[in-house]
Parts: sequence; C-alpha cells; structure tokens
Amino acid sequence: MVEHPLTPEPQKSVVESRRRSDWTFFLVAVGLLLVLNFVASRYFFRLDLTEDKRYTISDQTKKLLGALKEPVQVTVYLEGEFPAGFRRLQNSTREMLEEFRLYSDGNIQYQFVDPSANTNEQARNQFYAQLAQKGLQPTNLFAQEGDKKVEKIVFPGAIISAGTKETAAILLKGSQAAPPEERLNQSIEGLEYELASAVRKVASASAGRIGILQGHGELWLPQAADFLGTLSEFYTVNRVQLSQVPDLNNFNLVVLMKPTQPFSELDKYKMDQFLIRGGKLLFLLDGVRASLDSLSEEGALAFPYDLNLQDMLFRYGVRVNPDLVQDLNASFIPMVTGYMGNQPQTQLVPWRFYPLITNFSDLPMTRNLDAVQTKFVSSIDTVKAVGIKKSPLLWTSQYSRKRESPVSISLNDPRVDRDPKLFSQNAIPVGYLLEGKFQSVFKNRPVPEGSSIPFQAEGKASQVVVFSDGDLGANEVDPRTGRPLELGFDRFTRSRFANKELLKNVADYLLDEKGLIELRGKEIKLRPLDKAKLRDERTKWQAINLGVPLVLLLLFGVVKFWLRKRKYARSFPDQGNPSGPDLAGAP
Repeated sequence: MVEHPLTPEPQKSVVESRRRSDWTFFLVAVGLLLVLNFVASRYFFRLDLTEDKRYTISDQTKKLLGALKEPVQVTVYLEGEFPAGFRRLQNSTREMLEEFRLYSDGNIQYQFVDPSANTNEQARNQFYAQLAQKGLQPTNLFAQEGDKKVEKIVFPGAIISAGTKETAAILLKGSQAAPPEERLNQSIEGLEYELASAVRKVASASAGRIGILQGHGELWLPQAADFLGTLSEFYTVNRVQLSQVPDLNNFNLVVLMKPTQPFSELDKYKMDQFLIRGGKLLFLLDGVRASLDSLSEEGALAFPYDLNLQDMLFRYGVRVNPDLVQDLNASFIPMVTGYMGNQPQTQLVPWRFYPLITNFSDLPMTRNLDAVQTKFVSSIDTVKAVGIKKSPLLWTSQYSRKRESPVSISLNDPRVDRDPKLFSQNAIPVGYLLEGKFQSVFKNRPVPEGSSIPFQAEGKASQVVVFSDGDLGANEVDPRTGRPLELGFDRFTRSRFANKELLKNVADYLLDEKGLIELRGKEIKLRPLDKAKLRDERTKWQAINLGVPLVLLLLFGVVKFWLRKRKYARSFPDQGNPSGPDLAGAP
C-alpha cells in the first residue's frame, strides 16, 4: 500500500513562494511611501481639477507671500454655528488661509475666533465694540435652510497684523441687492483679493506715488480726507500745486478731484506730457455747477463748468457733457413735508439728481461692487481717438434721462409727480477707462510759454479713468463736530455705499500694484440645486444614496469571494479530497 503525504512538497513551495512575493510587495510599497513622503516634504505642489480653478492661488499672490520677511497673524471671526450657505464662506476662508500658509513658508499664521463665545453679555458687547472700532461691522445674515429662514448676527471679517501694523479685511462683499446665496458666492470670488490686499498693506512698503492736484478749486481737505487716508495706507500720497512744480515726473498717478476753476494752458501741458510719458490720470469732474446746499424751494439754474479741459478729454477719446442725469433709482434726502406747531416735520424722499449706480462692467476694478452713490452726475460720450480703447465702467439704470443745461433745480422737485415714461433712457454711461498710446493735445499747437518739459507728441501706452461726478470721492462732514465721515456713508439714511472701494480699486488698477487687482476678476460658478425638484424627489435620492453603495459593496464581496475560491481551487486541485488521489488500480 502506497502512502501519500497530506501536504505534498510542490504545494508547500507554492505557499512559500507566495509568502515571499507578499513580503516583497509590502516592503516595496513601504519604501515607495517613504520616498514619496520625503519628496513631498521638500517639494510642494497641488493639483486643482475644478473647472473654474477655485483652489488655485494666482502667481501675484504667490509672489507676495513668498516675499514676506516677518510673520503675519490673521484672526478670522467666522467661528461658530452658521447656516449651511454661510459655512461655504467659512470653509473657503479656511482653505484659502491654509494655501497662504503653505506658500508663505509658514509666515502666514491664522486662527478662527467666535466673537459670541463669551457668555457674559457685558464682556461680549465690549468685544463687539472693539471689533467695530477696528473696522469690522456686524451683519444680519439671512439664509434659507429648507423651509426655514435663519437670521444671525455675525462679524464677517478678519484682523490682519504684522509687527505694529494692523488692518481689517471685510470678507462679506458683493451687492446687497443680490440674493444671499449669490452675494456669498461673490464674497468667495473676492476672498483671495481681500486677504492678499490686507497682507500687502501690513507687510509691504508703499510702491507707488500719487499726486493730488490743488490750485483749481478742488475739494477741500476735510471733504477728501477719507479717500486720501485710504490711499495713504497703500501708497505715498502728496498734495501738489500744479503751478508750483515744473513737471509731474515724481508721481505714478495724478488725481484731479472736482476742480471748479479753469486750467491754464501751461497746467494742461504738464498733465498732458505726464500722460504721454506713461503716467496715469484719474479725473473726477462735474459737467454742471450744482449743489444741494445752494438750492431753495424757488429753485436755481445749473450752468456748465468752464474748466478748459474739454479739448484735452476730447483728444483722449471722451466728452463730459454739460447736462445732468436723473434716475428713478436714486438715493434719498430729507425734505420738510409739514409742520406740527412750530416744529418742521421732515421725511426722506428720493432725489432724482442723486442716481444710485448698480450697473458695472466686468473689469476687475468694478466687478461685484455694491451700489455707488453719485451726486449731480453728467453723461459721458466717446469720440474718435486713434489707438485708444474705451471701456465703460458705470451706467445708470434703465429708468433714467438727461437734462440739458441750463438745468432748473428746485427742492420742490420731489413733490411733483414724475411720469415714469419720461425716464426712458437706458444705461447712460458715467465712467470710462481709456487705454492705449495717447496723442498729445498740443500736437500741431505751440508749446505754452514757461514750460521746461521737452514736447513729445506720442509716447508710452498709458491709462486714463474719467468719472463725470466730482463728488464721487467726497466724504460728508459731520455738521456738529466738523469731523469727516467715511467715504460712501450717507448720514441721512445711515447707509454705506461702495464709493471708497471703487476708487481704491481704480487706483490699484492704474498703478498695477503687484497685479493683485486682477484677482477681483476671479469667477466661481454658482451651481444651485433645483429646490422644488429636490423637495419632490428627496426620498428617491436618499434611497439611492444609501442603497446603491450597499448593493455595490455586496456585489464586490460576492465577486471577490468567487475569484478567491476559483484562484485557490486551481492552486490546490486535490485540497477538496483528503484521501488523496484515487488509488484504485494501484499496484
């Protein structure tokens, strides 16, 4: 009788070979993981597979972060329980700051703080007041969660500090007229710009020089205080008497704010040659002389300004018209509507000569802006200028009209019923960007006497921005204290408009400071779910989301079991027969 061993030698060698193969695979995998970990610690990279590149940091921001020489602390007040939509802003801010930390080699340090965490009401209110003093204002947030509307008071901003410098960054931006979900999306689009701009403000020295022209009846200092103060946080700003300097070559940008007196030919020549040599110009001009303070119930006539600048603007490609624009979409002024005894009763009424601008171009400087307040604004036309690209920046609403000068203006105008059919002109432009190689207005004309600047008919490519409202950069002044208020703040309605943000963006665009202004052109597509369809098909999709993974897991287990059984059946064909092969007929 022949004996057969239970585990033949060939089967034992197969098991040992497989064991050696498994150990080899394990050791190779561990080695590859160690090598990849070492490489990843030395060389940082990320892949952004999203269509709109929402997780990609721009080259401008990388350059800014890589040049940081000292730590920058970012304290974000977005911790706590938020509606689902607002958590997108919270998570996006956290992700953006983590990117900043990595690209800055750890110089960006951040933390999230819940301003409402303190249970002591008095201490919490004191903390709220401190945040408000630093520039972070509370916001009432409305969001829709299913069929329930949620309201929460939040401080959607951050405090950025480096050394002795500190600034506030407002993270909830966009148009207040937009739906909450769209406004949150606009805020997420602007996150990189807001944070990078704040980091630049506290960590970098000013890289541009701005000249504010004086000597032609421009805005007096208290009226321009907030605008000049805002520019001074980023650039070197100097007021300059045009008649007392030989040229403007010490500046990169020159700003003209609501002049009321005519310019001499020599002053125009200095501005013209500054532009021809690559300097940038920002004009805030009134087409018509009008002021609310000078009006009475009887009214007054508003006549055009004679600033002696029309030929210059005409050569550059635009004309500020001697008219006033009225708009049904306007801000309010107080008006006496009656008396109670000897006390006048006032009421806020819409003042059609103060159009609210909510139509903007998609250029980075005007994208996703909130409403801008204008006062006695004129229309702008374009004229032929060879080689100059003309881009409108601001338009009135579809319910507006022009009134040619001389314009009769009376405080009784709001009392008169206005036929809406009269306001039939749509989208009147009140701001333009001009770009290209400009031709001198003094071409084929004699150079003014007294100039030491060599004449140049055409030179470097440059840019000009023209707004037909001199008050666009004028802040109100508190009549009781004489202190300037924030630019864009309306003391009658207690509303804040985006005038300061607009002009700051324009200055950044013209000076091209590190190219950060281009970040405002970033677009993240909003892909909302169909709420009605979601409500009707909620049960079906919940069943699919829960059931399909379980079915797939079960199928995977069955297939894996079958493949494993088949594999080992081939490796050990006699394993199912303990008595060994059939020995019938063996000798």
